[in-house]
Amino acid sequence: MRILMTLTYYYPHWTGLTAYAQRLAEGLAGRGHTVTVLTSQYDPQLPRAEMHEGVRIVRLPSLFRLSRGQVMPRFIGALRELVLEHDVVQVHTPMLETWLVGAIAHGAGRKMLMTHHGDLVMPTGWWNQFVQRTVGYWLDRGADAADHITTHSQDYADNSAYLRPYLDKLTAIYPPVVMPDPDLEAVAAWRADLGLEGRPLVGFAGRFVEEKGFDYLLQAIPTVTAQLPGVIFAYAGDHKVVYESFFDHCRQLVDANAACVRFMGLITDKQRLANFYAMCDLFVLPSRTDCFPSVQIESLYCGTPLVCTDIPGAREVVRATGMGRLVAPRDPQALAEGLLAVLNHPEDYRVSPERARQVFSLEETLSRYEALLGELAAS
Repeated sequence: MRILMTLTYYYPHWTGLTAYAQRLAEGLAGRGHTVTVLTSQYDPQLPRAEMHEGVRIVRLPSLFRLSRGQVMPRFIGALRELVLEHDVVQVHTPMLETWLVGAIAHGAGRKMLMTHHGDLVMPTGWWNQFVQRTVGYWLDRGADAADHITTHSQDYADNSAYLRPYLDKLTAIYPPVVMPDPDLEAVAAWRADLGLEGRPLVGFAGRFVEEKGFDYLLQAIPTVTAQLPGVIFAYAGDHKVVYESFFDHCRQLVDANAACVRFMGLITDKQRLANFYAMCDLFVLPSRTDCFPSVQIESLYCGTPLVCTDIPGAREVVRATGMGRLVAPRDPQALAEGLLAVLNHPEDYRVSPERARQVFSLEETLSRYEALLGELAAS
């Protein structure tokens, strides 16, 4: 097949959405398909076109950034040309232009698959809420235009106000995850370098934005440290999010917990990321809302159990494997109790990486997308 994918941000940008799209694109290219990605040149230093891991990347100059999106004046023209060169189109949402992609694809006699990575959830404030409602309107039009929709779990689809009207044309497919085995010698050396030998370590990661619920985790830390004085919380990620100032909002909580919170920075090297997960005694996801963060599967691949809020989508991993504990959302006390339960009784939450790789199989995910895209291309 000749597959055209489009999304706002792609490699080397680093979020769960872009990692998902990159793994899928490279996986399908590895199976012999021609894959082109149309995306933004969000950084002027990036090349307009390049081949990376068998995938052709076409980047369009951005006039300016609007909230989380990029305004690309050349998008319509480039999309029209590329649609004609391909058999099927896939768009990764949230993306404002989804409805436009559907219209152009249909005009050229092509089908469009919409892969939805989570409802748009903006922080409080009149401007953010205006953006959410405006983009939400156009995302609805995009879902109307989609010939088929995929998302990460049926649980999320059933509980999403955005997706619920489209369940008759929706398929749930687990995310593609690629993660090497951790280097246990390097893990031990890293712990020693950080002075963490013999100390409990709780890992967390992701964009430092309101929906990830890191403020609840920061509020829970004093309760945990009161019972486990030596515990350390390690954050892997970039807390400087250009479109949201949530870290500044949490500054007082961060400063209050400075003695037991370590900032590891954004980790993009796969081996080092695997070692980070393996170094942690548990991985925590305190989100307010979340579709299906791949960090949970990555953590299990590396033998580390989970503590996760019991919310649609995010709870899927613990439900499917039993390798962790679900806690009430937006509740620092419940979160602290869940962390302590896993830290104090690790034998009850033992992780089988082999079992996790069976449940969340990369090859199974690629095969399901290959079949679905093939059906759309053939029709």
